[in-house]
Amino acid sequence: MSKLDSKIPAGPLKDKWKNHKDHMNLVAPNNRDKIDIIVVGTGLAGGSAAATLAEQGYNVKAFCYQDSPRRAHSIAAQGGINAAKNYQGDGDSTYRLFYDTIKGGDYRAREANVYRLAEVSANIIDQCVSQGVPFGRDYGGQLDNRSFGGVQVKRTFYAKGQTGQQLLLGAYSAMSRQIGKGRIKMYNRHEMLDLVIVDGKARGIIARNLVTGEIERHSAHAVVIASGGYGNVYFLSTNAMGSNVSAAWKIHKKGAYFANPCYVQIHPTCIPVHGTQQSKLTLMSESLRNSGRIWVPKKIEDSVAIREGKLRPENIKEEDRDYYLERRYPAFGNLVPRDVASRAGKERCDAGFGIENNDTKEGVYLDFSTEIIKKGKEAAIEKHIHNPSDQQIYDLGKAWIEEKYGNLFVMYEKITADDPYKTPMKIYPAVHYTMGGVWVDYNLQSTIPGCFVIGEANFSDHGANRLGASALMQGLADGYFVLPYTIADYLSADIRTGTIPTDSADFVEAEKGIKDKIDFFLNNKGTHSVDHFHKQLGHIMWNKVGMGRTPEGLREAIREIEEVKNDFWKNVKVPGDVEGMNTELEKAFRVADFIELGQLMAIDALHRNESCGGHFREDHATPEGEAERDDVNFKYVGAWEYQGDDIKQEVLHKEDLIYDNIEVKARSYK
Repeated sequence: MSKLDSKIPAGPLKDKWKNHKDHMNLVAPNNRDKIDIIVVGTGLAGGSAAATLAEQGYNVKAFCYQDSPRRAHSIAAQGGINAAKNYQGDGDSTYRLFYDTIKGGDYRAREANVYRLAEVSANIIDQCVSQGVPFGRDYGGQLDNRSFGGVQVKRTFYAKGQTGQQLLLGAYSAMSRQIGKGRIKMYNRHEMLDLVIVDGKARGIIARNLVTGEIERHSAHAVVIASGGYGNVYFLSTNAMGSNVSAAWKIHKKGAYFANPCYVQIHPTCIPVHGTQQSKLTLMSESLRNSGRIWVPKKIEDSVAIREGKLRPENIKEEDRDYYLERRYPAFGNLVPRDVASRAGKERCDAGFGIENNDTKEGVYLDFSTEIIKKGKEAAIEKHIHNPSDQQIYDLGKAWIEEKYGNLFVMYEKITADDPYKTPMKIYPAVHYTMGGVWVDYNLQSTIPGCFVIGEANFSDHGANRLGASALMQGLADGYFVLPYTIADYLSADIRTGTIPTDSADFVEAEKGIKDKIDFFLNNKGTHSVDHFHKQLGHIMWNKVGMGRTPEGLREAIREIEEVKNDFWKNVKVPGDVEGMNTELEKAFRVADFIELGQLMAIDALHRNESCGGHFREDHATPEGEAERDDVNFKYVGAWEYQGDDIKQEVLHKEDLIYDNIEVKARSYK
């Protein structure tokens, strides 16, 4: 075990980033076209990075496994993006955003990175407005804000309920401009299958053309991984079906440390699971918690009656409803952070108060009736309607809700056939985001020189729990305003290197390894599909490495995942051919990586003898059922080094977390 060097600059926190930029090495504009950069992933982080680097004059090769960057999972981030502009005049500041993010992450994030994130956040909004992103505005034309969980100010900028999509279109338009100029060479429907290291530096990738099946070699002076998170290790999650960990896991197996893999975010407002054949979960934006109140019946017999279809939620009187977040956390109420809200919902359902008629009886209500009446009365006053009828109040309140969240309500009704304006939404926690990821230093460089990792694929900014609306902030901060500086410092030594050849032994060996694995998958005489093993893995992960973790359950998970792994390599059946499209072959590579990562997640969760954020160990809880940290023994980043096929042999490295500018204390939202 060793101590990791995060390369955090010296000096006062507020001056670190400025001073660091002032003393970096640069690549002169006339030398940038001598440099090739590969960007893997074209969501918000990768798309913004590719566009910015190409705008600066570098030659960029961008790899997208979808048919277009517009399909990146970033579009699913509905609710908004944080920035410390303080338009509302309600006490926000760079420091407040920094503090809320550190606290929200349960004091397990790197102080310097989080402050830099807060510092550049305001620039993101200006950048996106200039790109034409249609942020919501108030009556006077000023950009509007809403609140999100874990904060007591309004700092979240939004574009109705489709913020991620609009931001992605902004980044995509910037990319398209550079594609048109020939500075970005776009590789749609390509997937990175391995990293190529030459003389100790990342110098290229092996990719598969998902349409033709061709295996391709691509070289560059640096490789940027922006491939998102690993929530689909659980099989059921809010992630897009294609979201995977393969790019990040491949560089891990080539020497990049993987940090805090047990830090997984469970989002409290997902549409509940409805059956065993379901393959994807749908998220309802956290922004809805601004206007919705979460509750279950106070009487367990009412919950039973609802599940049996004998009672409608609208018919339960106000005094018979348990608004449990408002009861337990009066200071924040329904806007507590995601991990806190999720555990509270699980506790109510475990106690028998769940309202959904599914296999597990898990579900709670997100109710908008109070907000509809409140906003309806306000609108009636504004319109000088004296003594409005109940119907007028309802219609005016519904119109206000529809303006703010309309597309989310339409989506919910299409999925469930319930009208959420009249019947409360049913929600339950589900796997959403992953705070763990590839370890990077302050420059966003992994432990492999020349391999940079940005966005959700790295670990750096969110600690043990991400606050809502911070994913978009980190992805765009990394791509637009951080990586373009730090990667130049690294590339300044490469202006005389010349084009990296792809016929070296390192490329040949990497390509052979991929072809051998393809040959194995297509010729293995197995009896079970890839999904069969993925579902087995997901069942183990959710039940034993999910919302509540115990030492016994984690040990069982490690052993059971090993059994799934052995069975996978003996009995997986992959139909189809090596040539042309073969989605089962794609999934086989990804599930093989998920299995290995799943075991490491359980190992990491077992080693971390504390509860923090989304990592909740049931043997480390306060008497009130809250997470109980151990700052004496575990105030560090745990980064794992690959040691071969036996994941149990991975070596732990530690990066101590030093807080000079913030008081580390018990996290309370009461």
